[in-house]
Amino acid sequence: MMCGICGFNWRDEQLMERMKDAIRHRGPDDHGSYFAEGVSLGHRRLSIIDLSAKGRQPMSNETGTVWVVCNGEIYNYRDLRKLLEGKGHVFCSNSDTEVIVYAYEEFGADFLNRLIGMFGLGVYDTSNRRFMLARDRLSIKPIYYYYKNGRFLFALEMKSILCEGGLSKKINPQALLDLVGYEFVPAPNTLFKDIHKLTPGCLLVIEDGGEPKILRYWDLEEKEIHASGEAFLDLLGRVCAQHLMSEVPLGAFLSGGIDSSTVVHLLTPAIDTRLKTFSLGYQESSYSEFEFAKRVSDHYRTEQHELIIRPVDLEVIKQSIWHLDEPNTDPFNLPFMLICEQAGKHVKVCLSGDGRDEILMGYDRFRASKASYIMDQVPIPFRRTVYRAIIYLLPDDNQKKGFRNILKRFLQGPVMPPEGEHIRWQYFLDPGWHEKLFETDFLSQVDTDPFCPIRMLAKDAPSDRGRREQFFELQTILPDSVLMKVDKMSMAFGLEIRPPFLDHRVVEVCYSLPTAMKLRGFKTKWLLKHSLQDLLPPGIAHRKKQGFSFPMKNWMLGKLKDLFWSELSGSSFLAEYFNMQYLFRIWQEHQRKEHNDSHVLWNLVNLSLWAKLFLTDQPALD
Repeated sequence: MMCGICGFNWRDEQLMERMKDAIRHRGPDDHGSYFAEGVSLGHRRLSIIDLSAKGRQPMSNETGTVWVVCNGEIYNYRDLRKLLEGKGHVFCSNSDTEVIVYAYEEFGADFLNRLIGMFGLGVYDTSNRRFMLARDRLSIKPIYYYYKNGRFLFALEMKSILCEGGLSKKINPQALLDLVGYEFVPAPNTLFKDIHKLTPGCLLVIEDGGEPKILRYWDLEEKEIHASGEAFLDLLGRVCAQHLMSEVPLGAFLSGGIDSSTVVHLLTPAIDTRLKTFSLGYQESSYSEFEFAKRVSDHYRTEQHELIIRPVDLEVIKQSIWHLDEPNTDPFNLPFMLICEQAGKHVKVCLSGDGRDEILMGYDRFRASKASYIMDQVPIPFRRTVYRAIIYLLPDDNQKKGFRNILKRFLQGPVMPPEGEHIRWQYFLDPGWHEKLFETDFLSQVDTDPFCPIRMLAKDAPSDRGRREQFFELQTILPDSVLMKVDKMSMAFGLEIRPPFLDHRVVEVCYSLPTAMKLRGFKTKWLLKHSLQDLLPPGIAHRKKQGFSFPMKNWMLGKLKDLFWSELSGSSFLAEYFNMQYLFRIWQEHQRKEHNDSHVLWNLVNLSLWAKLFLTDQPALD
């Protein structure tokens, strides 16, 4: 059951209503609350499984001693229900959430290891005065929490927590620096100093009014597997079939790439009706994928829906920032929000290909890391000299990709410390920019090592280079960037996204595969492409990756130029933390097409708008 959940460790019915109202877009169908001494739990419902009133949350056991709120889907709930009924538990609904109540009663905290699915959930055990929060193994669903001076709040979105007006909105300086570099804030931090998020596969426990303890219930580990394309497709097919459980209409996103096409290929024979598929494109041909999506749609005879993305206005940008509420400035956000709005008019559930690039090494940054091995042997000062010479000699291309753009982006990575692994190509602050872009007082409060979050994870990472890079990817970029925005942008329109590639059983298999079965030479996602090349329509399996993004750098030069500059130059928030003279310099650099600084500039535009929405008392937008 997809929804919005929230709660805190005291009784306050008015606050609960405000918190639920802040996330009503996540659950437009129904709502519920539970109050007792020392606890308030709230729920906004998007009805997917058991549409009756019996599926309403918060949900309890027969005696009312255990209460649960859950956002997500438990795909193995029918098997768990049979097991629990065999142990004497009596169910009163057909909801997948109810199995959590009795699984907790039967197995304690170990119940999490028995769940197969995506979830962010809260459990309150009245007998032991125990609060438990948990996030699924891959962090497909978000969980935020606040704890200070004995006061504890949690929710799926920070805007809900901020309904408690007495909370500090003090900025976390380290998170701000990381955001500008990575385009997301690595967990457990958020941009607010006192609000945190759970990391993948983790559980938060508060016993009898004590301090929160963070425990890990799942680790990403190499397992013994049967490594073959047939076994992989068989597993993925079974997972896709399980992800079809729904009592409402469902569809799939279709870009025309191998990932979404694989999902459509596996879904089409498994459903009785014509599959609804959703695609987006642009007037700029190098950004649009309609041709390939149509090829796949025609082949599988899907009911295809197309959306042409045109330059957006300020209100659309503000809408995306409001729904994200934790700043994330990947260019993917806006087009994905718009296609979710379109899909939400037709279905309540969409399956997607999210996660395939992380588990099968599909990103260009994996290839760049492999190609940079020789360059990593050259002293960094020399690499930086070469890089600066080339980026200022070569103007930027208007198209999304192209030889010059690819070369310049590739050369940015090796000038970063090698400890950053392949994530060097996901970091957008050039070396030396810290001292120029940020105010001196701000820099005195932060660690300017760009890869501090990576170093903190390094002790748990495997030694094999390919698997180590996947470990970092699955612990940082996937949960804190990709999945956060997929959840927020879809739930903004009451749409549930299910990513079968991120079922933990599929992830464990792919993580355990030899690197050469994922990145063979410089061929990414080798296993998937090799297995599907004769099954998908011609020309699809080996297409170059494009992805959902929009022509931001071009719009910043033309249609949105005045709007963006107005936000950058007039922001009191930016003036507090950033050197506005240097900001003006990189803006001019971009306008002259000397260097593509669009990522950093777009990041700062978002920060300016975010500050107006969340650091003031402006009303909600939805």
